[in-house]
Amino acid sequence: MNADEAKVAFEQALARLPSGYIEGVFEGRPWGATIRRSIDHRRVWLFARDLRGNDIVSFNLYRTTSGSPVLKPCEMSSDKVTAFVIGFKPAAE
Repeated sequence: MNADEAKVAFEQALARLPSGYIEGVFEGRPWGATIRRSIDHRRVWLFARDLRGNDIVSFNLYRTTSGSPVLKPCEMSSDKVTAFVIGFKPAAE
């Protein structure tokens, strides 16, 4: 997947995740994730933790006035954040 395809896949996967706390699976391991969105949906915050380990994923996503997203990972690579959002599968209710 090239960079443009990854960006589209990331945006689509993030849009499918509900706000609030959810549990699911990433790379075969259970994870818990909290997603918060601003009322105007211009800011998205995600914090996720491996429920059986010490790994975390955390980022803020800002949408500029032009609508372009600006991803700000919290002390990790954008690639790690993108892989998590695309690969995270929420548990079925």
